[in-house]
Amino acid sequence: MRTTSERFESLSDDDEQWLSDIETMTLNLGQELSAWREARHRSVGDDDYAMDDEPADEGLHPAVGQADRAHHERPPAPIHSATIYPADMAGPATARQPRSTDQRTRTLIDHGRRSARPARRFRGRTMTVGVVLLAVTVAILAVLVFRKSPSWPASVATVQGEITTACENPDVASEPNQVNFACNKNTSQILWVFALMTSGNNPSFSDAKSGRQGLEPIAPAQGGEVAWTLNLHHPYNPLTPIDSLEVAARAINNIIGGATITASNGKLTVQPGLESNSTHCARYTGSAAVITRAGFPDICAQPVSAGAGQAALVSDVYQEWLVGSPPAAAQEAGVLFENAGNPGNPMVQAILRTLSGVAS
Repeated sequence: MRTTSERFESLSDDDEQWLSDIETMTLNLGQELSAWREARHRSVGDDDYAMDDEPADEGLHPAVGQADRAHHERPPAPIHSATIYPADMAGPATARQPRSTDQRTRTLIDHGRRSARPARRFRGRTMTVGVVLLAVTVAILAVLVFRKSPSWPASVATVQGEITTACENPDVASEPNQVNFACNKNTSQILWVFALMTSGNNPSFSDAKSGRQGLEPIAPAQGGEVAWTLNLHHPYNPLTPIDSLEVAARAINNIIGGATITASNGKLTVQPGLESNSTHCARYTGSAAVITRAGFPDICAQPVSAGAGQAALVSDVYQEWLVGSPPAAAQEAGVLFENAGNPGNPMVQAILRTLSGVAS
């Protein structure tokens, strides 16, 4: 089967031959018309000459006049232009065109064919370049489409599913201000970000030095105290992901909104949260206004703004939750939280490379 290029060149050759034939026919018709006009002029010219000279016989010698009349009365020589032969066919000599005309015709035809060859080669080169460019474009698109894009570790998806179940507990909000930053739809990533940074999303995590177990970065004894307020089953098991995440959510909300608890003497004790400070409120919400109520922890008058305000709050919570953590780690927690939907962020990728024990 012929290739597209061969079929294209074949069509180009046929077109070239067709144009050449038309050009030859046009030249032959022009030559025939020229010969016919020349014969016509000669015929008309001879008749006029005979008519103009006929009266001049009156003043001549009778013999001369008769001879002259006889000369003009002879029938004209036959004109062979009525039978026109093509330039390349044999025929009467009077019908053939001079050799120079044939040479010019042949030169035009040959010249046309010579100019067609470079054009055909140019078209072939253009098609080749087009095919190469198309192949390169397809290859680049394939690399971009099928290249594996940066993503969070696979364990993040597992913890996200566990967070959905844990946040079904209605008691995870802080008391009595009912702050629920940890389980809010737009901010719940704080749970898996903290779990990723402190335990590599490993529910069986155990740190002999600090005594931490499970996903949340607090000691089991502290988690047990929080568990009482969540109406959890007893005993509390920090190695169970759902239990661990419920305790983490309640602890985060208490750190942010404060809590009112019953002291050992039976009296209520108010524990302030991060939003009890006007300076913090200005940083988180853009407003320093604070709501103060008797028996309630103070809280920011405006909701925590998105973006930088939420990231700043997450960094502060991390330092309160994981006591003794360096400020750089707290900043990293804020970066991961703010870019939860953009794992390809260069800063995110740099942080992930530094985390030890991150489950893939």
